Amino acid sequence: MTIWSNHYNRNAVRPPAGPEATDFSPEPMDDPLSPQRAAEDHLLKAQLVGRIDALLKERGLKQIEAARLFGVRQPDVSKMLHGDFRQFSVERLLRFLVALGRDVEINIRPHAGAGKTATLRIA
Repeated sequence: MTIWSNHYNRNAVRPPAGPEATDFSPEPMDDPLSPQRAAEDHLLKAQLVGRIDALLKERGLKQIEAARLFGVRQPDVSKMLHGDFRQFSVERLLRFLVALGRDVEINIRPHAGAGKTATLRIA
């Protein structure tokens, strides 16, 4: 095992060289930086923001009131509602839903679809 340097982690372990190096090919979802993973994360966040937006409208809350409720600044709420929500994690968006009086339940169950990959979805 060789220790090598890269700009992300100075003590990263270099993957093995030779034939065994080609044996490992991660699934797209195994790589948090893959375009597929980024797109799925973005879609998940968009669905959560859509629910937050609907609840704000339903309750007649202004952005400044939502900002106080969420513990963020009003410009951040505005950006979020206009599609710029990269700064918010899925967990934080879930906490916004809780602040809006919603119970959030994460249900983990065995995957039932034969031949299909497991999913992460908002119900």
